[in-house]
Amino acid sequence: MIVLRTGIHSMGLTFGGLILSFLCIGVNGSQSVHNIQWLPCQFVDENVQVNKEGHTETQYIHREAVLQFGNAGDSPLYPTITFLVTASKVDMRRFVEGGEDKLQCEIRRYSTGGIVMRWPAVGAQEYDVWFTCTLRHNEGSFVITTFLRHTPAAPAKGQVDYLQWITVNDRELLTASATMVVFTRTPSVEVGFLKEPILHCQFAVDHKLANVTVEWRLQRHGERSKLFSYSSRTGKSEGSGVSVKAIGTGNASFKLPLTRKISEGTYICSVLVPPLYGSHDIPLSLSEQPRVSLNVGSSLSLTLGKEQKVTCDAEGYYPLDVNMEWYREPAGGSPTPVFLKNVLYSSHRLHQDGTYSLSAFFLLQPGLEDSGYKYTCRVSHKSLLTPIRKSFMLTVTEPDSTLWYVTVIGFILVMLGILFWLLPQYFAERKAANKRF
Repeated sequence: MIVLRTGIHSMGLTFGGLILSFLCIGVNGSQSVHNIQWLPCQFVDENVQVNKEGHTETQYIHREAVLQFGNAGDSPLYPTITFLVTASKVDMRRFVEGGEDKLQCEIRRYSTGGIVMRWPAVGAQEYDVWFTCTLRHNEGSFVITTFLRHTPAAPAKGQVDYLQWITVNDRELLTASATMVVFTRTPSVEVGFLKEPILHCQFAVDHKLANVTVEWRLQRHGERSKLFSYSSRTGKSEGSGVSVKAIGTGNASFKLPLTRKISEGTYICSVLVPPLYGSHDIPLSLSEQPRVSLNVGSSLSLTLGKEQKVTCDAEGYYPLDVNMEWYREPAGGSPTPVFLKNVLYSSHRLHQDGTYSLSAFFLLQPGLEDSGYKYTCRVSHKSLLTPIRKSFMLTVTEPDSTLWYVTVIGFILVMLGILFWLLPQYFAERKAANKRF
């Protein structure tokens, strides 16, 4: 695959100038997205050839273009390739949310795969040429794919397909009609275990009684499995998760059963209205935040010479990768905390619900110089925006000397008591023995 980029310089206006002008419109707020007249786009053109081995090679050429909304016969707003989208029952702008400055526009050629048929609309011809226009929200809020039908002035010689595209010249104006839209407001989904998320998929067609086939498939570990299918021609459906009644209104959203580890993968929503086939891949990943706890309270007091095993537990997280660290710093904080090197880790423990747990522990044998330090366990995980921290303050005290004195004095008193009790008996026995002799 080869990617080329071409540029147009005319009347001092470049593609960067188009984008700058577009952003100025957005900043000034002079028009809403639903009423906007044009959008800067990338037209990804193709040059497909068959090599000596009989394999097709595609050269992708990125060209500057404008997506312009108006009526047939309108003049292009800028001296570049212009796709003039005329009014129809399908208007991609109706599905856009947010500011136009967050939109990314890309136009590509579309092959019907050898299917030659007249689209059921006024003015359509069997030799119509197709393009797709994809609008992406740069923060991942939605992806909208619109099929554009262009009728050339005269039929092309031979069948127009990826091996024989019509030529699109620089500054050419192509009048097109939006015929079908397939879009999703959940381009990617991250959810926890035992949830029932809804994967959004919606479509609209410019004519009634369309022959529609809707399918949902799951791709996981290189294998695809069918989850749901429906054909309006037969009225039959297979699988579950999609309301057949809702499909009649263009809503093909899929509701997942309670999520488990096997729910992860790429969900593919496809809508077929011959000869058009639109689909969106929606990757779904599971994520659970760890619950972090210590086996000691917020403060720990130890006597000099004593030791304590301190454990930090991270429980119930997913996916597997987690980072646990112990460090210490003075009570007032420090720009460079000291990380402990004598930390040991347990093995990852897998629970029945598919989540994991891990422990990080060390043996604390403090000296008096360690008193007043704060010890912190820091846990980082994919599911967390910021790490979780659990801390305790250490206090180290010397042994109590008063207790030692009390113990010694008590021992002396006990010994004296024993002597005072034994001595009279001893002298009495001695006196009795002397009398016998």
